[in-house]
Amino acid sequence: MTEPLVATPRTTVRRRAERGSFDRELAHAILDEAYVAHLGFVVDSAPRVLPMTYGRIGDVLYLHGAVGNAMLRAADGADVCVTVTLLDGLVLARAAMHHSMNYRCVVLYGRAERVDGKREKRSAFDAVVEHARAGRSAEARPANASELRQTLVLRLPIAEGSVKVRAGGPVDDAEDLGLAVWAGVIPLALVPGEPVPGGLPSAGGA
Repeated sequence: MTEPLVATPRTTVRRRAERGSFDRELAHAILDEAYVAHLGFVVDSAPRVLPMTYGRIGDVLYLHGAVGNAMLRAADGADVCVTVTLLDGLVLARAAMHHSMNYRCVVLYGRAERVDGKREKRSAFDAVVEHARAGRSAEARPANASELRQTLVLRLPIAEGSVKVRAGGPVDDAEDLGLAVWAGVIPLALVPGEPVPGGLPSAGGA
């Protein structure tokens, strides 16, 4: 599916509108590169935001957590907002007012639905594992029936949403350009470190 994301009054970017778009392929790229989604919804008239792992299969985002999480269970069937952000740099300007950040962000709206079908739930589970590391679902032991029952998976269509991107250097006022203050961008990136092997249980047990 290559059609743009669905534009609605709540997905239309108003502040710095030139940075916004409904580019579905760009949204997919950001979702695939990032690792943490923030799920926002209302429980008992109070706002809640949960950081979550996730996976994507086509135009569906699968959110993953413990079935015992009462707040997460409350998101089933609820209108939710999911945000995923990549921070690309700190933008330091000559004036404090113009400091900023370079980023790529996806905001999605929709109704979250609990996944109960065994085939879809297993596929979603594998997608979350694959998102952590490509090829990992073929290496690790698959989730068994008990583990699947302990896991709550929510489905959210990647439909209503938008993308916003800020790139480039600081935008200083003309009268500040002569100030003896360093200005520019400090790039940031999520970089994996050297893998640390997991410990093996001792012969005598824990």
